[in-house]
Amino acid sequence: MNGPQAHWLERRLHLNHGPIDLIIEAFGDAGECRAAYGQAVTRFQTILAELVDELPDLRTPASLDPRAFASPTAQRMEAAVSPLAESFITPMAAVAGSVADEILAALLTGRKLDRAYVNNGGDSAIHLGPGQSMTLAIAGTGHDLADRITIRAEDGIGGVATSGWRGRSFSLGIADAVTVLARTGADADAAATLIANAVDLPCHPAIGRVPARDLAPDSDLGDRLVTTAVGPLSPAEIAVALDSGLAVADDFRRNGLIAAAALFLAGQARVSGSTALAAPNEIPGKEVAHA
Repeated sequence: MNGPQAHWLERRLHLNHGPIDLIIEAFGDAGECRAAYGQAVTRFQTILAELVDELPDLRTPASLDPRAFASPTAQRMEAAVSPLAESFITPMAAVAGSVADEILAALLTGRKLDRAYVNNGGDSAIHLGPGQSMTLAIAGTGHDLADRITIRAEDGIGGVATSGWRGRSFSLGIADAVTVLARTGADADAAATLIANAVDLPCHPAIGRVPARDLAPDSDLGDRLVTTAVGPLSPAEIAVALDSGLAVADDFRRNGLIAAAALFLAGQARVSGSTALAAPNEIPGKEVAHA
């Protein structure tokens, strides 16, 4: 495997190492931005190696009593999943969001930036200074849902993440996509995983499933059945599956774990918590996160 790579995509910084693929953009004073980018590149050099060192424990189920990890990124992962550990979840459910959070923290250390984001394959960490706002692109929407939403500093949202059976990671559910807004990228990532798992129709004959281990021998999901295909479903069945996921999203929101969630399956959608997700597109802006 090649070592950490860094190069420019016009005004954005691209960092890549193994499975980690980051797009970073900072806004503000040019000197501050240059220094911030340098800090991000420096921090990125060791982040994957640190996670690999603790990978066996990161693949084991979390509990309500957080465990001690050495690396800051692993600590972020554990902190995000521990409050959700009444359901099966491992810290790997928050890895993409936690990496984004860690690099954003490096970007911001000692710097004064107006806005910044770190996009890790659609799971993003976001910084907004006082009075600032940012527009996020949400793909796969429709059905009167916005494909762009604007968040403001006062909203307290620092992360957006998406999970579903069509995504990069395995899912126990059948959601095409679940996008979550939360305080951090790690929190959004972990919550999106469990909400997407809950969008489900257990034992339905139209749904194909195989043990995760058959697709990836080292998967943290082991022998749990992950979704590989979703066949035709009736509108009533789609509604039942979405409402199951919505109940989990609403519970997370009531307990302060997320700010909002949008759930999508086979042409239907549900929204928990934010009218912004259901509003018509009104404010043009920069695409940041692609769900």
